[in-house]
Amino acid sequence: MSLPPLATVADLNTHLQTTLPTPQAELAIRRASARVRSYTRQVLTFVAGDTIEVPGGDRVLRVPQRPLVVDGDNPLTVVELGDFGGLDLTLTEDVDFTRLGDELTRGTPSWWNTRLMGWPYNRVRGVWAPRVRLTYSHGYTEVPDDIMDVVLALATVNVSNLLGLRAESIDDYSVTYATETVGNAHLTKDQKDELRSYRLGAFSVAQS
Repeated sequence: MSLPPLATVADLNTHLQTTLPTPQAELAIRRASARVRSYTRQVLTFVAGDTIEVPGGDRVLRVPQRPLVVDGDNPLTVVELGDFGGLDLTLTEDVDFTRLGDELTRGTPSWWNTRLMGWPYNRVRGVWAPRVRLTYSHGYTEVPDDIMDVVLALATVNVSNLLGLRAESIDDYSVTYATETVGNAHLTKDQKDELRSYRLGAFSVAQS
């Protein structure tokens, strides 16, 4: 799937207060966007109706891509998958589970032999099935400013040294590039700190 960039050519031109050749600017932004997505493990831009399978097994399931978007145009469908030919079970929000932000919490039944706020009577109560299929929408319709700031900073480094040279000279003029401008731009520690709140933790729910 081709993902949209996290900034536009116009954004980069405004940031640099100049006008770059469009192909050069697009390449720099694409590379910077890939760096940010790789670090955060997030798509970040809006995706509607994404269907995935995720591991369950705990009481709380956190959706892999954030933020979770649920409204009239973007319904959330949650299905617990039956093992070894067992029946799949489509769940109902506020009946079988509750939603708070990006977390889905499996409920505990009010009565032993009903599925109200919990699994069917022959399953462990209040715990998600081993496999859960989600159909959900996620991401931002507008890229947050702090993410765009990092993308533009990386793109600026990318256009400052497109050939990845350590040093170059023309006649009597010579320049030595800083290490961080050699090759594709990498995130600095400060930039990683800025993006940390968007980053999917290594031990969070992972897409199967």
